[in-house]
Amino acid sequence: MSDDSDFREFLARQTEAEMAIVAGDAAPRLAIYSRRDPVSLLGAWGPNRFGWEDVSRTFLWVAERLGTGTYRNYRYDIEVAEAIGDMAYSVGFERFDSVEADGSVEPVEVRVTHVYRREDGEWKIVHRHGDYPPQDESPPPT
Repeated sequence: MSDDSDFREFLARQTEAEMAIVAGDAAPRLAIYSRRDPVSLLGAWGPNRFGWEDVSRTFLWVAERLGTGTYRNYRYDIEVAEAIGDMAYSVGFERFDSVEADGSVEPVEVRVTHVYRREDGEWKIVHRHGDYPPQDESPPPT
């Protein structure tokens, strides 16, 4: 993790924003994204969007979908994060439970990578990539 304290503070705000969108509130996520192109999204549910208008519209759709109350116990686990000058990145996992119609609970894990840019002294997210981890088919350690 970088020693850049303002970046660490931003990551804490981002975690709060991610928790809010799972609860159906897109406003905190929208507030931490850049409005300046290039801005991009490669989403876990399939949407690939470029430009603020399309990215923000997709986040509103995601909040509506997540806000149905079928998700709980959200965690955003950042594994790697570094700020270098006015650019930064993070790699981690979003983990939560999906409550199915029959009451059963399915764990969900999404791999996420974010790219950040400092704009006018403030960190903003400029790219998000999220996907479901594939099955690990690598050979076992020897």
